[in-house]
This record gives sequence, structure tokens and C-alpha cells, in this order.
Amino acid sequence: MTPIRIALWSGPRNISTAMMRAFGNRPDTAVVDEPLYAAWLAASGADHPMREAILASQPTDPAEVAAMLTGAVPGGRAIFYQKHMAHHVTAATPLGWMAACRHAFLIRAPEEVLASYVVRRAEVTLEDIGFPQQAAIFDRECDRLGRPPPVIDARDVLRDPAGTLRTLCEALGIPFMESMLSWPAGQRDTDGVWAPAWYDAVERSTAFAPPRPPIPLNDLDPALRPIAEEARRLYEAMAAHRLTRSANSRS
Repeated sequence: MTPIRIALWSGPRNISTAMMRAFGNRPDTAVVDEPLYAAWLAASGADHPMREAILASQPTDPAEVAAMLTGAVPGGRAIFYQKHMAHHVTAATPLGWMAACRHAFLIRAPEEVLASYVVRRAEVTLEDIGFPQQAAIFDRECDRLGRPPPVIDARDVLRDPAGTLRTLCEALGIPFMESMLSWPAGQRDTDGVWAPAWYDAVERSTAFAPPRPPIPLNDLDPALRPIAEEARRLYEAMAAHRLTRSANSRS
């Protein structure tokens, strides 16, 4: 049987690692964590925490990464879930491998992304939080499919994990499993080597937490507001296509 490859595209400081936990808790699914990270670091020269360890832990040739993403699924599982950061894709990244995957997009209000991002890294640009890159990949997939691919909002996932994940699974053509709603605390062998710098909260988690109150634009540092305003334009264009809970999901 041909495996199902699912690529979920997000930006930093979203709930993408919790989503990886949800899919990784399925018995039929193998997961991979940000496989293009080292290739992007090598190409961009970006100074990220644990840079040298990341470069040593993954292929830096995107063609080698593409071969892995379309090759044998770890453990021979039926589903291969790929957690991707949209900003890891550059103009030079080959994207032919994407045709072998079913793609979904995880979005979050930019004010919330920025407020979380600057806790870890003081300097930030629009490109650092990945909204332009995610929108470009979304548009590319719309053109390929002739329709919008599935979009989910982090706040919807946190507010209604069962309903939102069930609807996402339906859109991706896979069965929903209750095991996606909780997981054991702790580290995973499949976590990227960068986990100590970013995953402390996820490692303590056992399920999706309730959403926090929205962050108004005026609560952000004034220097961040222009970034948030430009990101919001891109966010809202994708949010217009976000999945809503289907009638079948209410049972």
C-alpha cells in the first residue's frame, strides 16, 4: 500500500510541535521534525540557537532531504507526518517532492506569534515568523490542486481539539483517532536536536491546553506593530479558507 505523506506547514511559536505530538501518538504514523532546518541554516547563514548541532544532525542538501521525505517511511508506517516551518523554504529550495504529499496549513494570529517569539529572540522580522513564505506555499498548493488546501487555526485546535482534528483528518483523507488528543509527557527520539532550546513547554504537556485570551495589537511593543499589521494581511487571506467543524464531526 502506498503510504500517505502529510506535510503540515506552520511558522515558529505556533502549536506545531503539539500537533506533531498528536500525530506521533497515532500507531499508524511516523513523524519527522522540521527536516529542512539544517538545509535552511546552511543556505541562509542565520545565527540560531544550537546552530552547529543542527547542521550536524540533518542533511544540508535540500535534494537529500527531498529524497528522504519521499522515500521509505520510518518503521514502515502507513502515514508519514512531516512538520515543516515555512521560513525554511527559500527561492532555491526544490519543491518537486511536494506533489507526493497531502498538505495542510497551521496558522496563528500574528500578534500572538510575535509576543511569543520575542520572549526567545529579541530581534524579529516579518520573514522570521514565516508569514510571507507560508502564504507563498499556500498559493502554490492552491494552484496545484485547483482549490484551497486544508487550513486550521491554532486557536480552533486549542478551543476544540477533537472537532478540529477530526475535520482536518477528514480533509486529509485519513481516519481520526482518539489517541491524537493526549500523549505522554517527555522528550521523543523524533524531536529535533534543537528541542532543548524550544520544547520545554511541549515536553511538560500531555494534551492541548485551552487557548489564552487574544493579544490586541496595541498590547505589542510599538516596534512590532508594523510587522503584525503586514502579517495579519497574509494571515487573514489564509484564514478565509480555514476549516470549520463539519456536521459529521459533531457526533
